[in-house]
Amino acid sequence: MFLALLVICLVVALVVVGLFVFGLRRRLIQRSGGTFDCSLRWDIPEGGDPSGKGWVYGVARYSGDRIEWFRVFSYAPRPRRVLERSAIEVLARRAPEGEEELALLSDAIVLGCLHRGVRLELAMSEDALTGFLAWLEAAPPGQRVNVA
Repeated sequence: MFLALLVICLVVALVVVGLFVFGLRRRLIQRSGGTFDCSLRWDIPEGGDPSGKGWVYGVARYSGDRIEWFRVFSYAPRPRRVLERSAIEVLARRAPEGEEELALLSDAIVLGCLHRGVRLELAMSEDALTGFLAWLEAAPPGQRVNVA
């Protein structure tokens, strides 16, 4: 009986510590500012994939001429993907379709992009999209920026 109660307390303590670390990590990512919620789908086929599969929820952070993208449900201190402003080409903009509506946040807009030959999609709110496109267009003189 005592052993079972001890095990249950340990499991509850581990869950609480795990949730605390998730919150602390997100706080540290957002500490420098310039962050926004952004789902990512990497290396998608040419015609797109309306099935809703492959979307990963994350947080993106502006860092100079790069966007650092972190998975939300991860303990990794480093970004999972880094997108360089000069290498991003915006191909299309659309509303979520079919099952994507269930996989993404309710107010998300999907932005189809090409980054160093890899097709990807970013899903973010209208406000975040406005900021993202402004950041892309604000590239220093001499850098190539392609915004559709």
